[in-house]
Amino acid sequence: MHTGLFHEIDFEKDQKWSGHLGIPFSIDRSPYFQLKIPIFRIKNGAGPKLLLMAGNHGDEYEGEITLTRLYRRLDAAAVKGEITILPFANLPAVMAARRRSPLDEGNLNRAFPGDAGGTPTFRLAHFLEHELFPRHDVVFDIHSGGTSMAHVPCALIERQGPPEMFGHALRLMEGLGMPFAFVAENGATAPTSMAAAARAGAIGLSGEFGGGGTVTPQTMALTARAVDRLLLALGLVQAPVLGPHAPVERATELLALQSHAQAVFATRRGWFEPAVMVGARVAAGDIAGWYHDFERPELPEEVLRFPAEGIVISQRLHTDSQSGDCLVQVGRALNREEVLKAD
Repeated sequence: MHTGLFHEIDFEKDQKWSGHLGIPFSIDRSPYFQLKIPIFRIKNGAGPKLLLMAGNHGDEYEGEITLTRLYRRLDAAAVKGEITILPFANLPAVMAARRRSPLDEGNLNRAFPGDAGGTPTFRLAHFLEHELFPRHDVVFDIHSGGTSMAHVPCALIERQGPPEMFGHALRLMEGLGMPFAFVAENGATAPTSMAAAARAGAIGLSGEFGGGGTVTPQTMALTARAVDRLLLALGLVQAPVLGPHAPVERATELLALQSHAQAVFATRRGWFEPAVMVGARVAAGDIAGWYHDFERPELPEEVLRFPAEGIVISQRLHTDSQSGDCLVQVGRALNREEVLKAD
């Protein structure tokens, strides 16, 4: 299948291998330019098949650092099965410290199922959904809040596939050891990597492992622990690769983000002052923050209130805001029986 993307991956050979995906894209500086995206493979015999990816958005660094470290540390002899690692999926965005690619302004997590004849972001999405995802049992796409958002560390799955697949995905998600997790309801036709994984027949796992366009010891530790726990749960390794890790202190608390009504959006230019931090438990009507108007400083600030009860899962970091910016989101608490019954 011609995808406008070239690679030299031998999916059948037992080896520890590093190479590149190549996407031709003529630019002013280099008419025969190819975008070269690093990709790694470790294969040792038959077994589970896992794709680990990060850099779907370029300014989300926990996964990018963790996955390159994982490849350097993994001994192929210690693996039973196959691990593919794509640490900088949207490489131009990574190198520009941006959410979207500067080559084509593409947001990879809104580009699926892609276009084999499109611009680089859409060619990559097409290759992932139609060629790479179907070769794997599980796809783990690591995210964070990026430059503009603080995000409570959490895991994520989409409500996709038959009940047995969803149940397996739920168990794997809970096994990552994250403090929070939520089930997204974007639907089978969504342009996200998780919906693409489901369409390709793979279990899709994701999550938000930090935010602010930075990393901390806490977010790096949570990311490394989640990756190791997934490798162990699938039977790909017998001992932690990135550990030792702190023990999981409590069971994952399940949340639901089912409606835009669980968020507060700006409707005009303003300066946002939050009242609480991410992770706070709030009730509907509690003060979420204050919205200031520096152009009319004689007017009182607008009081913003939470539209629903739950956990504050994300919050805008940039004070200066524009109409349409999401200022804060609340995840509604769920019990496990409620999640399974909804399926």
